[in-house]
Formats: sequence, structure tokens, C-alpha cells
Amino acid sequence: MQELLGEEANLLERSLEAEPVIGLRVNTLKISAGEFERISPWPLDPVPWCPAGYLLAAGERPGLHPFHAAGLYYLQEPSAMAAAQALAPRPGERLLDLAAAPGGKSTHLASLLGTDGLLVANDVNGARARELSRNMERWGSKRSLVTNAHPGRLADAWGAHFDALLLDAPCSGEGMFRKTPQAVEQWTTGLVESCARTQAELLAVAARLVKPGGRLVYSTCTFEPLEDERLVARFLDAHPDWELAPTGLAGVDGGRPEWAAEFTSGPRLSLAARIWPHRSRGEGHFVALLRRSGSDRAGSGVEDARSGVVPDPRRRRRSGSEPAEAELHRAVAAWNEFVAENLTHDPFPEHEKTLRNDGLYALPSGAPSLAGVTVMRPGVWLGSAAKGRFIPSHALALALDASESERRVDLEPDDEQLAHYMLGAELDVAGSDGWLLVTVAGHPLGWGRRARGIVKNHYPKGLRRPLAG
Repeated sequence: MQELLGEEANLLERSLEAEPVIGLRVNTLKISAGEFERISPWPLDPVPWCPAGYLLAAGERPGLHPFHAAGLYYLQEPSAMAAAQALAPRPGERLLDLAAAPGGKSTHLASLLGTDGLLVANDVNGARARELSRNMERWGSKRSLVTNAHPGRLADAWGAHFDALLLDAPCSGEGMFRKTPQAVEQWTTGLVESCARTQAELLAVAARLVKPGGRLVYSTCTFEPLEDERLVARFLDAHPDWELAPTGLAGVDGGRPEWAAEFTSGPRLSLAARIWPHRSRGEGHFVALLRRSGSDRAGSGVEDARSGVVPDPRRRRRSGSEPAEAELHRAVAAWNEFVAENLTHDPFPEHEKTLRNDGLYALPSGAPSLAGVTVMRPGVWLGSAAKGRFIPSHALALALDASESERRVDLEPDDEQLAHYMLGAELDVAGSDGWLLVTVAGHPLGWGRRARGIVKNHYPKGLRRPLAG
């Protein structure tokens, strides 16, 4: 950096000795940024490049607030909010987050996509994909699914299926030095070179998944030109049907074309974005928006997965019992009865209902073929049917709007009963028997089941914990 930045490198070095900043991004699927500003327990300082992003003061503990449990926001480093913002999803588009765990950028994409379109969030690592799935569940997106596959496998299976793709590539992590001490400990020049090779392979695969006329955001959290400007320039020189486009991000610096001057595409790198910790209140980040030439009038040649039921092909029969089709029919019938008794309407009228591991899911339309692809979360988990009764899932509660429930109990963040509920205690609330939605400040938090004025707690045991003082 001293060689690349000259005297400015001293400013960068001093900035890495400061405390990292805390970021929060509002879930605009559930609440507007303006409304959250009004109810926020903490002072909020806007992030220039993300309209739903805010900086928090040091010492705050937003992860222990019930608003976090309700999925009203995601705790995300401010610079990391730039990548999804640059991709700028449009309603109705099909999106792929290729290396998505733990889910910060996927939840952002889901919010920007809104209620029309499809998001596939993928990660090759099984444990990380499960964490991704949990975060997507808390976010309450009705238009997403989570897969666990090697990117090359997806490119072979799906081809150019997506309107827009985000590749937040694994990198040497230089931009995280002050936030993650392990990034300093593991850094070597060999790591940089290894990451650059992997990134080049991933970017080439990612390009195969984007339709003509589509968009691709390549991002890293490193300062290293070998993983940033030089890698993108090398890709563009080898792929003449791709070009750089302006990111449209406010309050960021441009890329450094002089660091890739030997490449034909090098001079265009000023259109990329860099976030420097000595220039902005965020960690190090690089973002490049790429566009593929052509149009999609001819289609991608990949058919949708919507084939009516889409059951798991490995589950033709369960323990020698009834066929999967009959099992699905019974689960859907139980779901319909639950809706009639407890909800104002079916919140997923256009989703295909599918069974997986005895759970009923609502699969959004527009998905590519899922045959041969490991699916961690095939849409929204609605719940399970047992002995003719439907037991709603926690995921369903977080995907609902409070107005969609016939019965609910609304608690405020400082309500003593809310603290008890979060710890798994029963509630004493008069009213009619049956399932009810427990909400905080009008936002769904979980389920309870009332009988004779006592609400049995159905908040997941693994999520129970005391609230922040």
C-alpha cells in the first residue's frame, strides 16, 4: 500500500488502528427506513451509499433487541451494503447470490427485490449454507430459496438463467484487518495469489449464469489490486461481451485504473467503486458492476422448475407408507384448514406447495430446475401436518404481516411479558382458543397456542434468550 498510495498509505495505516464501526440495515420488506428511524431505540447515522443503512454508536447491543429477533434489521458492516445496492434489483427479476453465506447481501437483495421475482441464495459450504438459511428465514422473504452447491454445478445445470448475479468473492480480507484480527494473522502473499486464482475461476463461472443483457456485481473486502482492478480487467479482456458500468453508489471513491494499466480494459476501472476506511466510515471494499451485451428476447433456454408439485424425487414413499403425492395432498389439506381457522387468507396463493423432510414449503415461481441440486430451503417453510393437524413453523410467523393473522397478542419492547416470551414462558392472555401470532410493536415474532386464557409458548428453544438490559 505504501508503494501504491504513497503518502496516503499513512492515513490508511492509522485508520486501521481505530475501532471498527457498527452497521445496521433495515428490512424494508417489513418496515420502511423512515418508520424504523421513528421507533429506533438508538440514534442512527445514515450510510451514504445505502438508503436503508445506518451507523450506530460504539457500545450499542442491537443483536439482543426483540426488533432483531423479529427480522426488522440485519447487523452488517456498512461497506458491505454497497454490493447489493450496486446490483439494483428490479421487480420481477431472477437473482442469484452465488457465494451468499452468512446472508448479509442476500437479505439486502431480497429487500430490494420486493414481492415480485426470485432470489436464489447459494453457498458451497454446508454449515455456512445452514446459517444462510436461518438468516433468510428471519428476514421473512417470500421470494427466495437457499441452495448448497458448487458454482460450476449450478452453471452446468442452469446456464444463463438469471437477470442479475452477485459474486461476493472469497478474498484475502485486507479490508477486514481492524474488524477481524484473524484476517491479519492468516495473511500472506501466497494467500493473495491463491485468492486471485479462485476469484478468476468463480467470475468466469458466474458469467455463464447471467442472461444476455444481464448484470453481475463482483465485490471483495480487500485492498489488493490483484484481486480487484487487475482481476476485473483481465476478465473483461477475455470476455468481449462484457463491459463495466457505473455503480451508482454515493459517497464512494472510484477504482484505480492505473493499477491495471497494462490491460486493454484497465482505463475503464475508474467506474468501479472503492471504499477506504480512511476516507469513509466503513471497512475496505471493492465493487465492480459488469453488464453483458445483447438482449434476452430469445430466452435462456432453461425451463422453470414449476411442474405442479415438485416433490423431493428421493421421497417416493416414506417408510413403506403412502405415496408422496397422497402425503402432499394431506399436508396441503391440513394447511388449508389452518388458513381458514387462523389467517385472513392464504399468504402464498401463487406458490407451489412441496414437501421436504415432512415439512410443507411454499416454493416461489421462476426457479430453475432443482433436480440434482442440494436445496437447503425450498421457499418458505409453512409447517408440518401431524395427525390431521397443522403445526405452523417459526418461519411462517416471520414471513407474515401481522394483519394476516386472525388472533394475535401485541407486546411492546419493554413489556415484561415479552421478556418472558423470549425465554420460553407461558403468557396469561385472555381470548379465544387457538393459534395466535405474538408480535413486538406490531411485527411478528413467533407463535403461541392459547387454551383457556393461557398461551403455550412456541418460540423455538434454540432462539430463547434474555433481552438486552
